[in-house]
Amino acid sequence: MHDILRDLGLLRDRRFALLLSARTISVLGSAFAPVALAFGILNLPGATASTLSAVLTAESLPMILFMLVGGVIADRLPRQRVMMVGEFLMAAAFFALAAMLLVGWTPLPALITAAALAGVATAVTFPALTGIIPEVVPRDRLQAGNALLGLGANASRMAGAVLGGGTVVLFGGGWALVVSGALFAVAGVLIALLRLDQVERSRGTSHSVLADLRDGWREFSSRQWIWVVVAQFSVMIMAIQAGHGVLGPLLAKETLGGPLAWSAFLAGEAIGTVAGVLVSLRLRPRRPILVAVLMCLPSALPYVLLGVDAPLWAIVAGAFVLGVSIDVFGVLWQTTMQREVPAESLSRVSSYDMLGSLMFGPIGLLLAGPAAGVFGTEEALLGCAVLVTVSTLAALLSPGVRNLRAPQPQAVAHAEAT
Repeated sequence: MHDILRDLGLLRDRRFALLLSARTISVLGSAFAPVALAFGILNLPGATASTLSAVLTAESLPMILFMLVGGVIADRLPRQRVMMVGEFLMAAAFFALAAMLLVGWTPLPALITAAALAGVATAVTFPALTGIIPEVVPRDRLQAGNALLGLGANASRMAGAVLGGGTVVLFGGGWALVVSGALFAVAGVLIALLRLDQVERSRGTSHSVLADLRDGWREFSSRQWIWVVVAQFSVMIMAIQAGHGVLGPLLAKETLGGPLAWSAFLAGEAIGTVAGVLVSLRLRPRRPILVAVLMCLPSALPYVLLGVDAPLWAIVAGAFVLGVSIDVFGVLWQTTMQREVPAESLSRVSSYDMLGSLMFGPIGLLLAGPAAGVFGTEEALLGCAVLVTVSTLAALLSPGVRNLRAPQPQAVAHAEAT
């Protein structure tokens, strides 16, 4: 109980409370987007699954292309300012998408352009977020800080999945995207209020972008556990993007009842992520990356259930399991990265992590629509489950994944003191 109260004591820190509030509100904005965008696009005259694939790919591709640049920017500039700009760019992108849906002017090139702006904003924001957490949270409380940030984000995903689906049903996808844009703008204002001490970051003699990228690559590639798990996630994310972005909503529209059914799936996943945070607050494995990778195996379950036409309640239960698994993985992964990677390189290493993890995502989105047409939606979802399982088992073959050990509490305390 004492440890729990100590962890919750982070909430009394003004800087952490602002970061937590901004992150929670930003994720709430993001949570409106999947249902609003998916069914807003699918309900356009003449739209098909391939139309949705094109728009989602337009968001993912710039995110991947700009991710490394985002990491360099976040290691060079104050991460608070980088995050603020990212949130405001995200607000602009979703306001543009909302305006197009509301006025009925929805040419595909314009939708793709607005989606691409959202992708650039994500590339700017996420490396800075990974790096800013150790600037706000003491080293010996990083796992608690990551878990509490995850709790806020996951509660937002849960609320957003329900509210987003309801808003789409009652008012349409355009108004749901208006809410998304407003929430991103509020998050940007909260980040602007955050005051952090300037962090000295060693750069050596060169300040070129290429030199910074080479230094970040050396930090990334020298750690087997990082690049192996990133390779695993490149395949997993391809499957998850296809399943969540296209195949799941398509099956929901065909056989499960439409946006409310898919909102129930997303809500089940969100509730699972909240439960996963509660687990990760107390979980202190000696081999954190091994446990994190093992937690990925149950992530295949919802795609199996969708693929075999299980009842909706079972599919939602599978989504809950997915939420628990991914959240425990995320907290253990983020905490280990923040402990093991030097602070001055953390955003660049994080950008290589995200680039590698997400680089096959657009392929999953592009292939999902055609795969559903050729093989059937259910069969394509079962293929997603196979990809998740095989990639996870392959990662477990790595000694770096199996053997990396967490530092002893006294070692963390000594590092904090020095």
